[in-house]
Amino acid sequence: MFRTLLISALLILCSYSLHSHAQPSACPPTRRCPIISPPPPPSPLICRIRPRRPLYPPTLHLMPRRPNNNPGPLSNRARILFITQELKRNITYDPQNYTGTWVGNNYCLFKGFCCDTVPDLNITGLARITFNGARFGGNFLYFYRFIMNLPDIAIFHANSNNFTGPINPNIKNLRYLYELDLSNNRFLGGFPSNVLGATNLTFVDLRFNTYNGRIPARVFNIDTDVLFINNNGFNQKIPVTLGNTPALYLTLANNKFTGELPSTIGQTWNTLLEVLFLNNRLNGCLPYEIGYLKKSTVFDVGGNLLTGPIPQSFGCLAKMELLSLANNQFYGTIPESLCKLPNAYNFSLSYNFFTQVGPWCRRLIRARRLDVRRNCITGLPQQKSPAECSRFFARPRSCSRDSTFSIVPCRLGTTSLEEDQDEEMVLPTIDEMAPPSPRTYGVVHKPPRH
Repeated sequence: MFRTLLISALLILCSYSLHSHAQPSACPPTRRCPIISPPPPPSPLICRIRPRRPLYPPTLHLMPRRPNNNPGPLSNRARILFITQELKRNITYDPQNYTGTWVGNNYCLFKGFCCDTVPDLNITGLARITFNGARFGGNFLYFYRFIMNLPDIAIFHANSNNFTGPINPNIKNLRYLYELDLSNNRFLGGFPSNVLGATNLTFVDLRFNTYNGRIPARVFNIDTDVLFINNNGFNQKIPVTLGNTPALYLTLANNKFTGELPSTIGQTWNTLLEVLFLNNRLNGCLPYEIGYLKKSTVFDVGGNLLTGPIPQSFGCLAKMELLSLANNQFYGTIPESLCKLPNAYNFSLSYNFFTQVGPWCRRLIRARRLDVRRNCITGLPQQKSPAECSRFFARPRSCSRDSTFSIVPCRLGTTSLEEDQDEEMVLPTIDEMAPPSPRTYGVVHKPPRH
């Protein structure tokens, strides 16, 4: 018994001795910093159904479209002929002779009229009006009276005419209306809120009229792909419901909007392709949430009173081609991540108070794809005078959400140290690149009208 205990004790002692004299174990692997996921994009408050529901059941067996000279029975023939002849009498100027064709009983042959099968009637009806550029003149060209007598209308395009008058709530009863272009006419007063009742609209163009005042919050709730309200007299703040719009193309340019750009714009990250805010009276600093606009190719806030640094989140605008922050009061360092964006074609940051650019931005400047004229950047040509820069920076500058400017809602691409430091690296010049084809910039140019 005693011998057994002694042997056990010796074995334990040997085991302890061996462990105590063993070689030290290898150092534990270096701990890596945990990967910090970027903040997720904000969720839209309104759920949109895509693809959209069709305007009529797809199971309907529609009559094939008939030729205009042999349309068969016509839907609402007497009503449409009556209102057309009334409009014809009120038109006193018709340089392209539309009204000269408005004769006979077959309205499918009238210039500017287009017929198709009416789904719920399965006969031919008036589906489209195209008066774009007709330049009609007259004293009593009331749009609403005319369109409300076109019950089957789906598309109404009448830009560059002299239509006028209020729009009645009953416009919502036009069951197939999905495109409405009233741009460059003589509409005035407050925003025509009754248009918003036409819930099938996917194209709304009200630019170049004399609308004014505040725009209603629900204008951004309509389920439209295109919303052009530029070149009117709208003022006050842009509603925070901006984030609700599903629009692909949005223009609020050349109005009198004031206040800060709503941070809710980040909620449009999955839809917004082009947006123009240029030439308003917006002030304050840019929200970092703009960096969520991963699909946007055009973003323009030029010609406002905006200030502050460029948020680091702008480095997440991976598809951005045309960016303008020109003619504002921005300052600070231009983020290198902005200049590394792969699709940068023309970025205009001119006429601000930026003070510093890095190697990547200098490459973009040499390629004439980044315009930084009239800033406060030492060593670059065509900058503001030291006196003008000193006057600007003599006043304290701050933003209400300073802590958000470092938020980066994406994983930025990496480049080598050599690439970052090599200022001689050559990028394709603007002349060597295929120019983009933006849709929105064309709508800020006023077409001719009598």
